[in-house]
Amino acid sequence: MTRYYLVIEYDGTDYVGWQRQDNGPSIQEELEKAIQRFCGEIVTIQGAGRTDAGVHALGQAAHVDIERDTDANTVKDALNAHLRPHPIAVLQAAEVPDEFHARFSAQARSYIYRIINRRAPLTTQRHLAWHVGVTLDASAMHEAAQRLVGKHDFTTFRASVCQAKSPIRSMTSLDVTYEGDTIDIRASAPSFLHHQVRNFVGTLKLVGEGKWTADDVSNALAACDRTKAGQTAPPGGLFLTDVSYPPNNL
Repeated sequence: MTRYYLVIEYDGTDYVGWQRQDNGPSIQEELEKAIQRFCGEIVTIQGAGRTDAGVHALGQAAHVDIERDTDANTVKDALNAHLRPHPIAVLQAAEVPDEFHARFSAQARSYIYRIINRRAPLTTQRHLAWHVGVTLDASAMHEAAQRLVGKHDFTTFRASVCQAKSPIRSMTSLDVTYEGDTIDIRASAPSFLHHQVRNFVGTLKLVGEGKWTADDVSNALAACDRTKAGQTAPPGGLFLTDVSYPPNNL
């Protein structure tokens, strides 16, 4: 049996999320079906983290154990063939040691949230960004975002259904950049709470609109109360971009 590390890209618009569920198709389920069609094996593929319904990935990581005598390139090509026409693609595959685990071996995870800031409605990006018609001050959003960098109790920014044992997390970076009508919020941390990035974005939008200041963001963080922050931004603008591992793990 060989363990394979996979890097996966997907459009999550029509899926209930990464994790297999009873209420609709998931990314995990489609990958497991593709593996069964490839080698006849019923497996459980382990992801680096769960993405919610409607959330996308440019670099989701996963691992799977396959008994068939094969190689990484064949695994990648076979899975992509059996995944068609689903908007899911395996970008990389590699053999890894048995002790590698896509979730527990990960050192950091990175996300990007995209806002299209214009009055005209979205067309080609309607499922890939949050359309905000009111002009936003991206520079003020970036300044306020720095209040959230570092190690904090992020109770204010976690979902009520979050299953994490502790709300303490360390934000490595949280940057807001813009070009034209596109505003990107990039977040990196060893791990995230449920809805944490989307709750950050909903709060920073208040700053961009001029309704909040950076001090308001600090006060919301200190309150440790979800009701003190902004809305949860829609899922379509969020992308898991990268999961990093120690070099000796891969």
